[in-house]
Amino acid sequence: MDINDRFKDYKRIVIKVGTSTITYPNGKLNLRMIERLCWMLSDLKNRDKEVVLVSSGAIGVGSKSLGFEKRPKLTREKQAAAAVGQAILMQIYQNFFNTYTQTVAQILLTKTDFEHGVRRTNTENTFTELLSRGIIPIVNANDTTSTFEIEFSDNDRLAANVAALLHSDLLILLTDIDALYDSDPKKNPDAKRVKIVEKITEEIEQMAGTAGSEFSVGGMATKIAAAKLCVENGVDMVIADGSDATIIEKVIDGEDVGTLFIGKN
Repeated sequence: MDINDRFKDYKRIVIKVGTSTITYPNGKLNLRMIERLCWMLSDLKNRDKEVVLVSSGAIGVGSKSLGFEKRPKLTREKQAAAAVGQAILMQIYQNFFNTYTQTVAQILLTKTDFEHGVRRTNTENTFTELLSRGIIPIVNANDTTSTFEIEFSDNDRLAANVAALLHSDLLILLTDIDALYDSDPKKNPDAKRVKIVEKITEEIEQMAGTAGSEFSVGGMATKIAAAKLCVENGVDMVIADGSDATIIEKVIDGEDVGTLFIGKN
């Protein structure tokens, strides 16, 4: 399979960053990483790509502002942290994107926005209008009002739902591990990277890890679940190392990085 040929015509791209990607282990924001991310996404826009950013981190960032040492456990605490953290995140994203003359919009979603017919249509129409006007939507779960998302969901699956809703060409999940491996590379130095997945088998589903930090909730299992949703909806998906935002350009240019899941035609 010629990856370069597959990627060169991609137009609509969703990028998801996890809490561990945009924060330090202590829960504080990694401003250098966020700035590079905004630079890279702005450059994709300059290449005439349509870009959607799905960003975790609101609860983690809000938790630090509210004085929590770890991710809070009570729903009301998580909702309060999300309310504070989302405002902080959007202000920082806005400031960095302004540097590159890019306009952004905030979209907060719940599960109902994807399941209810009218709300699903309205959500898709909003995205379509924003993208047609060259605006970068920044998406997060509406954790302040939706306890379902806090307790049972994750932003990997949120990103996959967004990618499917928008009939996107590609979803890139930036995470704290550079790819899917046949075993845990943190425990097994001989673990082998899985370069391409053309079918998600039971063996692939068993290749799962755990959450990366005190302030993040997703592990490799959530990424495989997201991949299944993408594959079924004809969207390609890549798991890649989020420690350097330039990995996005490498993925788009078809370099041999991360793990590519092939969407059904």
